[in-house]
Amino acid sequence: MTDQKLALVTGASRGFGAAVAEELARAGYHVVAVGRTTGALEELDDRIKTLGGSATLAPMDITETDAMRTLCRGIYDRWGHVDLWVHAAIQSPPFSPAEQIDLPFWTKAVKADVEALGVLVSFVAPLLRVAPGGGSAVLIDDLAEGPFLGAYAACKAAQRALFAAWEAEQARLQDVHVRRFVPAPMATNHRNRLYPGENTETLARPADEARRLAADLGLA
Repeated sequence: MTDQKLALVTGASRGFGAAVAEELARAGYHVVAVGRTTGALEELDDRIKTLGGSATLAPMDITETDAMRTLCRGIYDRWGHVDLWVHAAIQSPPFSPAEQIDLPFWTKAVKADVEALGVLVSFVAPLLRVAPGGGSAVLIDDLAEGPFLGAYAACKAAQRALFAAWEAEQARLQDVHVRRFVPAPMATNHRNRLYPGENTETLARPADEARRLAADLGLA
């Protein structure tokens, strides 16, 4: 165990999750970075080391329940708690009309975006609860909806509903601090999948939005 604060970032391989992991490392957290792409996590680790920070890489798929259980048990055995959990992982259903949703991909998205999040809340909550002063959980939210975004909007609505219920429960218990954060539209591969052909010059930078999240958490 260590006095250094510990942050768990799920969906840390690329995009906003990677930017958040870097920002938290800059703020002095040891970051447990979870993502499916080993190479991208290794590049993230190099950037964090350049900042003078530290990270533990967890190249895992959040839909693998046993892997997530093992990870959370390992975190408890090594550090004893989690101070901050940022959930940025998302499986983006493709841009499509509601009546033409690709059903195999829809099943994959629901498993990653909804089922896995429910499992993670149950695994991570005990680690947050034993953090000094109570840990914090942050869902990276997106209010996008409209034509051709039905599948994505449905997944995000389910995530939002779960966190809203957890947030209301914890408002009374006050041992875990639960919140949602909506970044400005950013120039990421995820965004490009939802809005193909969009002018990315008008979009925010993930690093800037990660700094805004840090400020929102009182870290800046």
